Amino acid sequence: MTVSRTICLGFLAVIAIGTLLLLLPVSTSHGVWSWEHSIVALFTATSAVCVTGHIVVDTGTYFSPFGQFVILALIQIGGLGYMTATTFLFLLVGRKFGLRDKVALQQALDRTGIHGAAQVIRSIIATTMIFEITGAFLLMTEFSPQYGIDRSLWLSIFHSVSAFNNAGFSLFSDSLIGFQSSPLINVVIPGLIIFGGIGYETIFELYLWLRTRFKKRPEQIILSLNFKVAISTTLTLLVLGTIAFLLVELRNPNTFGSVEFSTQMMAAWFQSVTTRTAGFNTVDIGSMTTAGLFLTIAFMFIGGSPGGTAGGIKTTTLRVMTSCTKAILRGREEVTLYGRQIPINLILKAVGVVVGSFGTLIIMTMLISLSDPEVDFIKILFEVVSAFATVGLSTGITAGLSTFAKLVLIATMYIGRVGVLLLMAALAGDPKPSFVHYPEENLLVG
Repeated sequence: MTVSRTICLGFLAVIAIGTLLLLLPVSTSHGVWSWEHSIVALFTATSAVCVTGHIVVDTGTYFSPFGQFVILALIQIGGLGYMTATTFLFLLVGRKFGLRDKVALQQALDRTGIHGAAQVIRSIIATTMIFEITGAFLLMTEFSPQYGIDRSLWLSIFHSVSAFNNAGFSLFSDSLIGFQSSPLINVVIPGLIIFGGIGYETIFELYLWLRTRFKKRPEQIILSLNFKVAISTTLTLLVLGTIAFLLVELRNPNTFGSVEFSTQMMAAWFQSVTTRTAGFNTVDIGSMTTAGLFLTIAFMFIGGSPGGTAGGIKTTTLRVMTSCTKAILRGREEVTLYGRQIPINLILKAVGVVVGSFGTLIIMTMLISLSDPEVDFIKILFEVVSAFATVGLSTGITAGLSTFAKLVLIATMYIGRVGVLLLMAALAGDPKPSFVHYPEENLLVG
């Protein structure tokens, strides 16, 4: 039982438990079990644990309060990650960390070392609680005038947890389209999504940097390369995404064209944030132009930053690949970022992530195209990328897909959450070091 297999099987175990809980009649509003409900339970549990947000039924009306609570718990466990949630439980019962536990946690969080594992877990839990509680209180001010104290409290907690964990589950039938022009919703929800998807290590560094700035301490905080790449790439994508969505959907009366300019700006900003990992929407995705859908696919494929709750190939992978291209164009043999040379093993890992991701998308898209040939290709590709990148946005075809296609999406969500390379390592076993070096020879490329 290798570390990668432990993580992969752990996610499967949580999905299985969540499916069994959602299969209970008490989990549904109608309280009756049926064969169709088994697919719904499996799909919903997988989507919640993988913090995707893909749904085949309306979460707010199909599931009872107990079922919604189960979904919320699965989102929280999936957002923290199996190893993080398990380690936190070990800390609560007083179990000591072994070397194997530290290595597993290192791989799950994509950290460079194994020291301070217990403190990292405590910091992650504390950070999660601070953001989710703050988000819930802010959302209460928006929901309480319309839904009352009791109902708005549950809505606020559910959407705050769902947003920070980049899950995209909503208790409203139209997601957040009804709050398209609300400034508070367009600030709080994207804020939770950004901080949840930027990575815990980045949040910790940002906190230390801000604390030093405000207290004017003499010591200097040296920001890591990961922090610089994650922050700069995220800000760039947010700005470019807002401008791009505004331009391609400005004349579409079904999305941006029928509202005033201030609402258009908020809708474009919201879509720029949510398309990269979250799954909430303030416009009808199925009514977007083909250019808008393709733009969304591109942003979903990129995803968020490593170490957080986001999916996709990650912002750091994108920067490594673009830096490789930049180095080739300039005739350099070294890949550099912010005055630092990128190790060859990270470049190979980035290439592996991109190639594995493209391979997964091709296979899954082909399978669904064969099983549901009547569905438009762009919509199938959209669903597959959304599932793989754990985004959860949909053009509205998910519920109408065949059972086989839904099973394919379930597998896609799982692969996207655990990671292509981690899953391949779990299937193939730990790599064995090789001491054989072969002679070099040139090859025609490009």
